[in-house]
Amino acid sequence: MELLYVGLAALGAGLAVVGAAIGVGKIGGSAMDAIARQPEASGKIQTAMIIAAALVEGVALFGVVASLLGVLR
Repeated sequence: MELLYVGLAALGAGLAVVGAAIGVGKIGGSAMDAIARQPEASGKIQTAMIIAAALVEGVALFGVVASLLGVLR
């Protein structure tokens, strides 16, 4: 039964990481499109992109930690 909990925690952590990768990829792609359309605003776009990517990574970290804490219950 313990192996089931470990497997589910690993699955949850993996889903959190995949979700974060998809989110950061979409943020980067959208930022590149925006910079291509308005090169003069690249500084503001890049700053907003970095902040958004950091927030997505933070949420993914919470997901990984929460799924791994499920093993310790």
